[in-house]
Amino acid sequence: MKEICLRYGMNPNQGKAKVYVTENMPIKILNGEASYINFLDALNAFQLVRELRQATGQSSAASFKHVSPAGAAVYSPLNDLLAKSYFIEDIELSPLAVAYARARGTDRISSFGDCAAFSDEVDVTVANLLRTEVSDIIVAPSYSQEALEILKQKKKGKYLILEIDPHYVPAPIEKRTVFGITLEQERNDVRIGKEVFDNIVTTQCDIPDRAKQDLLVALITLKYTQSNSVCFALDGQTIGIGAGQQSRIHCTRLAAEKADNWWLRQHPRALNMKFREGISRVEVNNAIDGWLNDDITEAENQQWKQCFQEVPDRLSKSEKQQWLKRLKEVSYASDAFLPFRDNLDRAAQSGVKYVVQTGNSIRDDQVERAANEHGMVMAHSGIRVFHH
Repeated sequence: MKEICLRYGMNPNQGKAKVYVTENMPIKILNGEASYINFLDALNAFQLVRELRQATGQSSAASFKHVSPAGAAVYSPLNDLLAKSYFIEDIELSPLAVAYARARGTDRISSFGDCAAFSDEVDVTVANLLRTEVSDIIVAPSYSQEALEILKQKKKGKYLILEIDPHYVPAPIEKRTVFGITLEQERNDVRIGKEVFDNIVTTQCDIPDRAKQDLLVALITLKYTQSNSVCFALDGQTIGIGAGQQSRIHCTRLAAEKADNWWLRQHPRALNMKFREGISRVEVNNAIDGWLNDDITEAENQQWKQCFQEVPDRLSKSEKQQWLKRLKEVSYASDAFLPFRDNLDRAAQSGVKYVVQTGNSIRDDQVERAANEHGMVMAHSGIRVFHH
């Protein structure tokens, strides 16, 4: 039996934590010390990027926090506005680094202190990008020597660097012990490919290739997201993930709000903000989030305002609505069937055009009617991807 001792379990008071396998250990610690949650994030995150790579053929990356992705993406070229929104204008990046910039750009607040996961060998442009961000752990199949040396300097030499065998195939049966009771099931090895678009149930039935890629990104992301969950995607990346909610409409509202904020960050007024010298990247992200959020306390208002050279005028409700009308051709995926039409009614407000969901709800007719009313194209995948 091969094992790795961990700093502690789920919480610091939970000691005697370890990772072990009965065969060859597929993962190595190249730098730093790992905790139980570090391994949960890393193992889930790597499965996600490996599967995205297999499904799309593109370099893939994810930003993980608390066993759910804050964002995920495959390589797709960035336009100038998005590059500026991600703070990477005029920076040379490999396709893998662009994928990570997109993944982290989904929800920059949630990606603070993330687990960064990569499908391919980490190169120096990835390492240089991570050097500017607050990240706690990285997992990848391999690293160039120069990238490894850069990453080892993060967090005063304590940055956790994991290397994982990309060809490792786990046993078909997985086990989990909860409250002293061991649960056992077949591992969820369902492959998600373009066959999920075979059963289109709406009047409109054309899904362009770019939207099919976005739907695959969204659905594969949900396979490794705490359920209930829904995901919005555009241009090869997630733009809003609603995870771990007890009702699907709350998942949709949460994901839609994140997608709206992602789009509002590209408003000219947001892109042209001037910040005080010495303000950190974290403070910049928090300030933009505060500027976008009308529902915060006066103390929070004062905090974000202190980050600016000159406080920009906030977007009015009508200005936000006008800008959000320009968000179109968005893809939406659900990890299970949609029980009510309210999910699509809310998704339509955030530019959703293409939908993939499990189907087979007793209210399928109502959900299909909503999709048709909003001019959406919707497919029933027949696949449920709950993840707990």
